[in-house]
Amino acid sequence: MRKANRAFHLIASREGHEPSFLADHGRLDRIEVTAIDDGEVVLFWVLPAKDATKLLRELRADLAGMDAGDFIEKWEGADAGAGT
Repeated sequence: MRKANRAFHLIASREGHEPSFLADHGRLDRIEVTAIDDGEVVLFWVLPAKDATKLLRELRADLAGMDAGDFIEKWEGADAGAGT
């Protein structure tokens, strides 16, 4: 089994330069999880800055501690209905 952090790449893009605790309430940040093998976007969120920071923390922990299959099983569908 392959570790999730060897199978997927986490990309976070912010609309602004300031950290989330200083961000405007209207700022939306984008989070993508892409497959390293083919570059395909596997998971995608557009969230308010503070929510994005919390999600990034969770995703990073799971990427480091889970196998790739378990990671996808946990997060698959979690991006449905989130953001735009």
